[in-house]
Amino acid sequence: MTEIKTQIIAERGRFLLEVLIIFLGIFLFSLIPWLLLPLFMSSESIFYGPLYYLLRALAIIIAIPLFLLFSNVILESPKRTEIIKEDRSPSLEYLRLYSFPENSFKDQLLYGVLILFIIFIPLDFLVYFLIPDMLIYTGEALSSHPTDSYLLQSYFVFLFSVIIIQICVSIYEESVSRGFLTMRVKDYFHKISAVIIVSQYFVMMHFAYFLTPVSRNYPFWFPFIWFLQTFLVAIILSILVLKKKSLFPVIFAHALNNIISAHAVWNYLQGNDFTLITYYMYIPLMIIGVVLFIWQFSTIKAGVAVVYDDIREYFKPEEKLGESKGDVYFRILIDLFIGIIILALGLFIFGI
Repeated sequence: MTEIKTQIIAERGRFLLEVLIIFLGIFLFSLIPWLLLPLFMSSESIFYGPLYYLLRALAIIIAIPLFLLFSNVILESPKRTEIIKEDRSPSLEYLRLYSFPENSFKDQLLYGVLILFIIFIPLDFLVYFLIPDMLIYTGEALSSHPTDSYLLQSYFVFLFSVIIIQICVSIYEESVSRGFLTMRVKDYFHKISAVIIVSQYFVMMHFAYFLTPVSRNYPFWFPFIWFLQTFLVAIILSILVLKKKSLFPVIFAHALNNIISAHAVWNYLQGNDFTLITYYMYIPLMIIGVVLFIWQFSTIKAGVAVVYDDIREYFKPEEKLGESKGDVYFRILIDLFIGIIILALGLFIFGI
């Protein structure tokens, strides 16, 4: 085995150890709402779901920086001179992702709005328009979990629950996927490896709905629709966080899109025709998206170019390391393998 291949394995092995430590911390802290909440409240209560997700989001936000401190002491975070010029605290860097760089709130909000209207909403609309049964499949797959039964409740209960739950879901999913995994991978090795590994993890976590009993009643390729849709979104979100070093745009877009999608699912489960859902909800949103696309075309074009260039760079030999084409193929295979391992850890931890 060449020196470069050995380095590839060593870097990713060290990163996996850190992931194991952080995920263990997340697991321990996530046990708090999972074990304690049923002691004080029935799972059938309308407050159970929102409170469960709220406590879970808080547990994850606290666990990640706390265990980053612990792992940094144990593993002594790597210092690749071409990437890291000075010692940094991983915990502080993680917490900074929740803040705004000076005078950047408007820009961060704009990025969030563009992601929502140019990426999330059109993708959902196309999927639901071309395959209307995806709505009922999504609704049944999600509502099968006790904490998501709000999709079958009255609109008041649904609205109260969906706002709290989807904001919390977006916070803890983005905190783990983009806040921890993406930002830490790039401190260990190739930054686009972070995008590929995390996108694979994020997508397969959603693809796991294929394992639910509900999936047996639908075509086997339905979960693959989620797979393709989520993979594209995951790549874009990871690159955005790497570039802007803020979680606000992705949490903002993720949460609002989930709330909008949940409204479409809720309406469909109530027996409303999809054409009505399209007319009253998605068409106005698509019109807003077209206006934003025209207004911000230069920004969108530049963003697409960045994503394209970064992805293309991933499949090229890294000159600084002296990689060959064989090393690139080896790196890609190892990254896919790392993504599978992290997925297995994630399914165990976030399945509680």
